[in-house]
Amino acid sequence: MTTIGFIRHGITAWNKEGREQGRLDIPLHQEGIIAAQMLAKRIANEQWDAIFTSPLARAQQTAEIIAKQHGNIPLWIDARLCEIGTGMIEGTTEQERIAKWGIHWQNVELGIEPEQEVIARCEAFLQYIQQQFPTECILVVSHGDLLQQFLQLLLPKHNLPRMHNTALTVIELTKSENKLLLFNYTGH
Repeated sequence: MTTIGFIRHGITAWNKEGREQGRLDIPLHQEGIIAAQMLAKRIANEQWDAIFTSPLARAQQTAEIIAKQHGNIPLWIDARLCEIGTGMIEGTTEQERIAKWGIHWQNVELGIEPEQEVIARCEAFLQYIQQQFPTECILVVSHGDLLQQFLQLLLPKHNLPRMHNTALTVIELTKSENKLLLFNYTGH
């Protein structure tokens, strides 16, 4: 069976400001770099066979820090792991969205990637991982909204909150019911 360790990228300046990043390529804040280094040290002696990462800088930087600490584990960039495209709200704060589109801005057509497209990306990635790595332990470094979608797909009976930056969640994929081994761990 495949085991996947999902990691949300390290914190960015825009995370700290409450700005929607979406697909904008925002680098890690120094605090995010330090947290990624701490996570890398925490999992350095664990068995992980490969890392897959979003091509966006904040995720890729996080993955590269982990790979370097983990003896240069194979690292693959996969566009399916990009954050959900959030259209016209990218770069804005909640207050800016309310000022521009009103309190019910979520009901306005703003070019946000349709949920069915997001689900299809996640399902295609999971199918690939299960076929190519049926008995391996794989790390996936991605983004908060996309990781939330993965969790909903893999653990539909759970109502899990959004993962914190540089948090680790580990799920063992089984034929019957997937097992949550660790959730939102940030004790590194």
